[in-house]
Amino acid sequence: MANKAPACPRVDIGGQAVMEGVMMKSPDAIAIAVRRPDDSIVVKRSEYVAPSKKHKWMGWPILRGIVNFCTMLSMGMNTLQTSTEMLGAMDEEPTKFEKWLAKKLGKGVDKVVMGVAMVLAVILSVGLFFVIPEACASGLRALGLGRIAVNLLSGLVRIGILIGYMIFCSFVPDVRRTFQYHGAEHKTVYCHEADKPLTPENAAPFTTLHPRCGTAFLLIVFTLSIILFTLVGYNGDQYILRLLSRLALLPIVAGVSYEVLKGLAHSDNKLTNALRWPGLQLQRLTTKQPDEKMLEIAIVAMNVALHGLPENAPTTEEGYTLLHSYKESEKGYVFPAEEAAQ
Repeated sequence: MANKAPACPRVDIGGQAVMEGVMMKSPDAIAIAVRRPDDSIVVKRSEYVAPSKKHKWMGWPILRGIVNFCTMLSMGMNTLQTSTEMLGAMDEEPTKFEKWLAKKLGKGVDKVVMGVAMVLAVILSVGLFFVIPEACASGLRALGLGRIAVNLLSGLVRIGILIGYMIFCSFVPDVRRTFQYHGAEHKTVYCHEADKPLTPENAAPFTTLHPRCGTAFLLIVFTLSIILFTLVGYNGDQYILRLLSRLALLPIVAGVSYEVLKGLAHSDNKLTNALRWPGLQLQRLTTKQPDEKMLEIAIVAMNVALHGLPENAPTTEEGYTLLHSYKESEKGYVFPAEEAAQ
């Protein structure tokens, strides 16, 4: 089992690795579990309603992929902010500039910091994956290459930048630990899909490579963009028009890629195995083998997302549920009354 990445039999749980923790999303709830420096586990659970339940059209093929893409971007940033607060990494005194900006905008300092971070992330992503490749495309067109060759080579530049960026991140110690939590998330999801009891011992043998991973999704997006940009995108000599055309088509590429990802994840034959192989291999850069404590965190997030918070659980001063073992998150666990009162 450790070397096999089977097609997932159902789409129940998605997840995200965060700093020193894991987020798990069930059909009706989101749970974030973080291990603090004192080795305690803090957990937060929020109700979740899928956009397609609010508006039926958001569940239509292609459109659901676009909606999911936008939802995951927003949810991902909110999850990172929440997990950072849970970890206590934002307890330091804000700078004068942060206080000034928060006062001018009428928002909390933490929201200002995360907002700036999101803007910078978008600028970096556009620069790396659109501005630079399209600049390369302009140079290739100047050399006299045709539409197909230009889009193919500029697409390969995007994929090369993506791989290089992931390799660079893997050398940053904090990011590498996050990649370990990413591996813990995948192993726990596999363990759940195999209907095995969620324990570190049961989850550990599974592979860290999962067909529904966001890393695989990115590779599909970059690959399909080569085809769609060639067929329906602007391919003239105007650099700005080419850039804007690529950005405008991105939601459509995301929608189609989502359908491809779902199809590959839920099929198990020689063709689909071959097609999802590159995405699985790319995950070797963004997932690392977790230790037992990391698996415990992923299991806590999974249990709480599926079954809710344990009854009579103690809480921190901030209101987060406080645990000391993954076993305390198991379905039906009840804390002793005297411990809850502490």
